[in-house]
Amino acid sequence: MKFNKKNITFGENITLGEGVRIGDNTTIYDNVILGEGVTICNDCIIGEPENDYYSDEGYVNPPTFIGDHALIRSHTIIYAGSHIGSHLTTGHRVTVRENTVAGHHCMFGSHTDIQGHCEIGNYNRLHSHVNIGQKSLLGDYVSLYPFVALTNDATPPSDILQGVKIGDYSQISTGAILLPGTVIGEFSLVAANITVSGAYPDDTFIAGVPAKGMGRLSEMPFFNAHGKKHYPWPMNFDEGMPWEGIGFEEWRKGL
Repeated sequence: MKFNKKNITFGENITLGEGVRIGDNTTIYDNVILGEGVTICNDCIIGEPENDYYSDEGYVNPPTFIGDHALIRSHTIIYAGSHIGSHLTTGHRVTVRENTVAGHHCMFGSHTDIQGHCEIGNYNRLHSHVNIGQKSLLGDYVSLYPFVALTNDATPPSDILQGVKIGDYSQISTGAILLPGTVIGEFSLVAANITVSGAYPDDTFIAGVPAKGMGRLSEMPFFNAHGKKHYPWPMNFDEGMPWEGIGFEEWRKGL
Protein backbone atom coordinates (compact mmCIF):
# COMPACT_ATOMS: atom_id res chain seq x y z
CA MET A 1 0.00 0.00 0.00
CA LYS A 2 1.25 3.46 -0.85
CA PHE A 3 -0.04 6.68 0.68
CA ASN A 4 1.20 10.18 -0.04
CA LYS A 5 0.63 10.79 3.68
CA LYS A 6 -0.79 14.31 3.47
CA ASN A 7 -4.19 14.87 5.08
CA ILE A 8 -5.55 11.35 4.59
CA THR A 9 -8.39 10.48 6.98
CA PHE A 10 -9.47 6.91 7.73
CA GLY A 11 -12.64 5.86 9.52
CA GLU A 12 -13.19 2.56 11.30
CA ASN A 13 -13.51 -0.99 9.98
CA ILE A 14 -11.78 -0.33 6.66
CA THR A 15 -10.42 -3.14 4.49
CA LEU A 16 -7.65 -2.33 2.03
CA GLY A 17 -6.46 -4.84 -0.56
CA GLU A 18 -2.86 -5.28 -1.63
CA GLY A 19 -1.38 -2.48 -3.68
CA VAL A 20 -3.94 0.19 -2.74
CA ARG A 21 -2.72 3.74 -3.37
CA ILE A 22 -4.36 6.82 -1.88
CA GLY A 23 -3.62 10.45 -2.75
CA ASP A 24 -3.54 13.61 -0.65
CA ASN A 25 -6.57 15.15 1.10
CA THR A 26 -8.70 12.01 0.75
CA THR A 27 -11.25 10.77 3.31
CA ILE A 28 -12.20 7.11 3.65
CA TYR A 29 -15.27 6.75 5.93
CA ASP A 30 -16.29 3.75 8.04
CA ASN A 31 -16.97 0.30 6.56
CA VAL A 32 -15.24 0.82 3.23
CA ILE A 33 -13.77 -2.19 1.40
CA LEU A 34 -11.22 -1.53 -1.35
CA GLY A 35 -9.99 -4.38 -3.55
CA GLU A 36 -6.48 -5.05 -4.74
CA GLY A 37 -4.65 -2.49 -6.83
CA VAL A 38 -7.15 0.33 -6.27
CA THR A 39 -5.82 3.84 -6.91
CA ILE A 40 -7.64 6.77 -5.34
CA CYS A 41 -6.28 10.13 -6.43
CA ASN A 42 -6.19 13.40 -4.50
CA ASP A 43 -9.21 15.04 -2.85
CA CYS A 44 -11.62 12.10 -3.01
CA ILE A 45 -14.27 10.92 -0.54
CA ILE A 46 -15.13 7.24 -0.35
CA GLY A 47 -18.07 6.07 1.75
CA GLU A 48 -19.65 9.52 2.12
CA PRO A 49 -22.37 9.06 4.78
CA GLU A 50 -26.09 9.26 4.14
CA ASN A 51 -28.16 12.16 5.51
CA ASP A 52 -28.91 10.39 8.82
CA TYR A 53 -25.24 10.67 9.75
CA TYR A 54 -25.83 14.33 10.55
CA SER A 55 -28.87 13.85 12.80
CA ASP A 56 -28.88 10.27 14.15
CA GLU A 57 -26.35 9.56 16.92
CA GLY A 58 -26.82 5.83 16.34
CA TYR A 59 -26.09 6.02 12.61
CA VAL A 60 -23.92 3.22 11.21
CA ASN A 61 -22.37 3.76 7.79
CA PRO A 62 -23.50 1.05 5.33
CA PRO A 63 -20.65 -0.92 3.72
CA THR A 64 -19.13 0.54 0.57
CA PHE A 65 -17.35 -1.81 -1.81
CA ILE A 66 -15.02 -1.00 -4.71
CA GLY A 67 -13.54 -3.95 -6.60
CA ASP A 68 -10.00 -4.64 -7.74
CA HIS A 69 -7.94 -2.34 -9.95
CA ALA A 70 -10.16 0.73 -9.83
CA LEU A 71 -8.77 4.13 -10.83
CA ILE A 72 -10.69 6.89 -9.09
CA ARG A 73 -9.57 10.32 -10.20
CA SER A 74 -9.48 13.52 -8.18
CA HIS A 75 -12.53 15.06 -6.46
CA THR A 76 -14.66 11.95 -6.93
CA ILE A 77 -17.25 11.25 -4.20
CA ILE A 78 -18.69 7.75 -3.75
CA TYR A 79 -21.45 7.48 -1.15
CA ALA A 80 -21.96 4.77 1.44
CA GLY A 81 -23.90 1.68 0.48
CA SER A 82 -22.58 1.60 -3.07
CA HIS A 83 -21.18 -1.63 -4.53
CA ILE A 84 -18.97 -1.31 -7.62
CA GLY A 85 -17.21 -4.13 -9.41
CA SER A 86 -13.62 -4.40 -10.58
CA HIS A 87 -11.79 -2.13 -13.01
CA LEU A 88 -13.84 1.00 -12.40
CA THR A 89 -12.43 4.13 -14.00
CA THR A 90 -13.72 7.59 -13.13
CA GLY A 91 -12.95 11.00 -14.51
CA HIS A 92 -12.69 14.07 -12.28
CA ARG A 93 -15.46 15.38 -10.00
CA VAL A 94 -17.71 12.34 -10.35
CA THR A 95 -20.51 11.82 -7.82
CA VAL A 96 -21.96 8.37 -7.13
CA ARG A 97 -24.80 8.58 -4.63
CA GLU A 98 -25.82 5.96 -2.07
CA ASN A 99 -26.90 2.41 -2.92
CA THR A 100 -25.61 2.45 -6.46
CA VAL A 101 -24.78 -1.01 -7.76
CA ALA A 102 -22.45 -1.19 -10.77
CA GLY A 103 -20.74 -4.09 -12.50
CA HIS A 104 -17.15 -4.50 -13.62
CA HIS A 105 -15.17 -2.51 -16.20
CA CYS A 106 -17.35 0.60 -15.96
CA MET A 107 -16.24 4.11 -16.86
CA PHE A 108 -17.84 7.19 -15.31
CA GLY A 109 -16.64 10.33 -17.12
CA SER A 110 -15.80 13.69 -15.57
CA HIS A 111 -18.69 15.53 -13.90
CA THR A 112 -20.98 12.51 -14.17
CA ASP A 113 -23.69 12.50 -11.49
CA ILE A 114 -25.31 9.20 -10.51
CA GLN A 115 -28.14 9.99 -8.13
CA GLY A 116 -28.18 6.70 -6.24
CA HIS A 117 -30.48 3.68 -5.99
CA CYS A 118 -29.44 2.75 -9.53
CA GLU A 119 -28.35 -0.52 -11.14
CA ILE A 120 -25.63 -0.31 -13.77
CA GLY A 121 -24.35 -3.35 -15.65
CA ASN A 122 -20.90 -4.38 -16.85
CA TYR A 123 -18.76 -2.45 -19.34
CA ASN A 124 -20.93 0.66 -19.18
CA ARG A 125 -19.46 3.89 -20.54
CA LEU A 126 -20.93 7.08 -19.08
CA HIS A 127 -19.15 9.96 -20.75
CA SER A 128 -18.70 13.46 -19.30
CA HIS A 129 -21.59 15.46 -17.79
CA VAL A 130 -24.02 12.54 -17.74
CA ASN A 131 -26.87 12.65 -15.19
CA ILE A 132 -28.45 9.40 -14.02
CA GLY A 133 -31.68 9.77 -12.01
CA GLN A 134 -32.59 7.44 -9.16
CA LYS A 135 -34.07 4.04 -10.03
CA SER A 136 -32.38 3.95 -13.43
CA LEU A 137 -31.55 0.47 -14.70
CA LEU A 138 -28.80 0.04 -17.30
CA GLY A 139 -27.91 -3.29 -18.85
CA ASP A 140 -24.45 -4.42 -19.99
CA TYR A 141 -22.32 -2.67 -22.64
CA VAL A 142 -24.42 0.50 -22.57
CA SER A 143 -22.90 3.84 -23.56
CA LEU A 144 -24.27 7.26 -22.63
CA TYR A 145 -22.52 10.09 -24.42
CA PRO A 146 -21.89 13.63 -23.05
CA PHE A 147 -24.81 15.59 -21.57
CA VAL A 148 -27.27 12.69 -21.59
CA ALA A 149 -29.88 12.91 -18.81
CA LEU A 150 -32.03 10.08 -17.48
CA THR A 151 -34.93 11.66 -15.61
CA ASN A 152 -37.35 10.04 -13.15
CA ASP A 153 -40.07 12.45 -11.96
CA ALA A 154 -43.06 12.70 -14.33
CA THR A 155 -44.86 15.33 -12.21
CA PRO A 156 -42.15 17.38 -10.49
CA PRO A 157 -41.90 17.89 -7.64
CA SER A 158 -43.09 14.53 -6.34
CA ASP A 159 -41.81 11.46 -4.52
CA ILE A 160 -43.10 9.02 -7.14
CA LEU A 161 -40.05 8.12 -9.18
CA GLN A 162 -40.03 6.13 -12.41
CA GLY A 163 -36.57 5.16 -13.54
CA VAL A 164 -35.38 4.75 -17.11
CA LYS A 165 -34.47 1.25 -18.32
CA ILE A 166 -31.88 0.69 -21.07
CA GLY A 167 -31.19 -2.73 -22.54
CA ASP A 168 -27.83 -4.38 -23.24
CA TYR A 169 -25.59 -2.96 -26.00
CA SER A 170 -27.70 0.17 -26.52
CA GLN A 171 -26.20 3.59 -27.27
CA ILE A 172 -27.63 6.93 -26.15
CA SER A 173 -26.19 9.81 -28.19
CA THR A 174 -25.04 13.22 -26.99
CA GLY A 175 -27.61 15.50 -25.39
CA ALA A 176 -30.50 13.04 -25.38
CA ILE A 177 -33.04 13.34 -22.55
CA LEU A 178 -34.90 10.20 -21.54
CA LEU A 179 -38.12 10.94 -19.68
CA PRO A 180 -39.38 9.00 -16.63
CA GLY A 181 -40.31 5.40 -17.29
CA THR A 182 -38.74 5.26 -20.76
CA VAL A 183 -37.68 1.76 -21.83
CA ILE A 184 -35.05 1.26 -24.52
CA GLY A 185 -34.59 -2.28 -25.82
CA GLU A 186 -31.31 -4.06 -26.51
CA PHE A 187 -29.02 -3.16 -29.44
CA SER A 188 -30.80 0.17 -29.97
CA LEU A 189 -29.59 3.67 -30.79
CA VAL A 190 -31.06 6.97 -29.56
CA ALA A 191 -30.17 9.96 -31.75
CA ALA A 192 -28.52 13.11 -30.39
CA ASN A 193 -30.37 16.04 -28.82
CA ILE A 194 -33.83 14.52 -28.66
CA THR A 195 -36.34 13.96 -25.88
CA VAL A 196 -37.56 10.37 -25.61
CA SER A 197 -40.50 8.77 -23.83
CA GLY A 198 -42.32 5.46 -24.15
CA ALA A 199 -41.12 1.91 -24.71
CA TYR A 200 -39.13 0.68 -27.69
CA PRO A 201 -38.31 -2.90 -28.75
CA ASP A 202 -34.84 -4.32 -29.35
CA ASP A 203 -32.90 -3.18 -32.41
CA THR A 204 -34.65 0.18 -32.78
CA PHE A 205 -33.33 3.48 -34.13
CA ILE A 206 -35.03 6.28 -32.19
CA ALA A 207 -34.94 9.78 -33.69
CA GLY A 208 -37.03 12.79 -34.66
CA VAL A 209 -39.05 15.52 -32.97
CA PRO A 210 -41.11 14.18 -31.39
CA ALA A 211 -38.95 11.09 -30.98
CA LYS A 212 -40.24 7.85 -32.43
CA GLY A 213 -38.98 4.48 -33.55
CA MET A 214 -37.71 4.84 -37.11
CA GLY A 215 -37.35 1.12 -37.75
CA ARG A 216 -34.89 -1.68 -37.10
CA LEU A 217 -31.44 -0.25 -36.43
CA SER A 218 -29.72 -3.21 -38.09
CA GLU A 219 -31.50 -2.35 -41.35
CA MET A 220 -30.58 1.35 -41.33
CA PRO A 221 -27.97 2.63 -43.83
CA PHE A 222 -25.38 3.54 -41.20
CA PHE A 223 -21.98 2.69 -42.68
CA ASN A 224 -18.65 2.92 -40.87
CA ALA A 225 -15.30 4.06 -42.28
CA HIS A 226 -14.74 0.59 -43.73
CA GLY A 227 -17.92 0.79 -45.76
CA LYS A 228 -19.67 -1.85 -43.68
CA LYS A 229 -23.04 -1.55 -42.00
CA HIS A 230 -22.09 -0.64 -38.47
CA TYR A 231 -25.01 -2.02 -36.45
CA PRO A 232 -25.15 -4.17 -34.46
CA TRP A 233 -22.00 -2.38 -33.35
CA PRO A 234 -20.33 -5.27 -31.46
CA MET A 235 -19.77 -6.93 -34.84
CA ASN A 236 -17.57 -3.99 -35.85
CA PHE A 237 -16.05 -2.64 -32.63
CA ASP A 238 -14.06 -4.59 -30.04
CA GLU A 239 -11.54 -2.20 -28.46
CA GLY A 240 -11.46 -2.88 -24.71
CA MET A 241 -14.28 -5.41 -24.98
CA PRO A 242 -14.10 -9.06 -23.88
CA TRP A 243 -14.51 -10.19 -27.50
CA GLU A 244 -11.45 -8.18 -28.62
CA GLY A 245 -9.47 -10.27 -31.10
CA ILE A 246 -12.04 -13.09 -30.89
CA GLY A 247 -15.09 -11.72 -32.65
CA PHE A 248 -18.43 -11.01 -31.08
CA GLU A 249 -20.26 -14.06 -32.41
CA GLU A 250 -17.45 -16.41 -31.37
CA TRP A 251 -17.29 -14.82 -27.93
CA ARG A 252 -21.02 -15.19 -27.39
CA LYS A 253 -20.81 -18.91 -28.11
CA GLY A 254 -18.78 -19.28 -24.93
CA LEU A 255 -21.31 -17.55 -22.68
